[in-house]
Amino acid sequence: MRVLSILHSHGTDNAALSSYRLKLLVFIHLIVIGWLYVVVMMSVAEATNTTGTVLGAIFTFLLYGLAPVALVVYLMGAPGRRRAIKQREAEAQEAARRAAAQASEAAATTKEDSGLPDQRGEASADAVPPVRKEP
Repeated sequence: MRVLSILHSHGTDNAALSSYRLKLLVFIHLIVIGWLYVVVMMSVAEATNTTGTVLGAIFTFLLYGLAPVALVVYLMGAPGRRRAIKQREAEAQEAARRAAAQASEAAATTKEDSGLPDQRGEASADAVPPVRKEP
């Protein structure tokens, strides 16, 4: 039950959440190392067996070991990659907001000196000339 409460806490207890993620990451690495050890032993047994071949051992290692482990690690890394993408996007948006705020602040301080027309949002007196009727 504690695991679910940690997983569903959205920013309330970041230390517990990061500690849980670290423990999960270590656990996943242990599983991967254990599985690869078993597959290496299977490959060695295949290669040293009287009816086995080295080619069979290579295929055993690739098809039972590397392919499934690579797929599982890739799929389990998807949430982390998605989280990193969202964080980069949020940082880029924040940097754009800061740059816009600095630019508007700089424009406000140098508006009198720039020689640009007034941009306070007021409409000009006669922006479009009236339509003339020809006789």
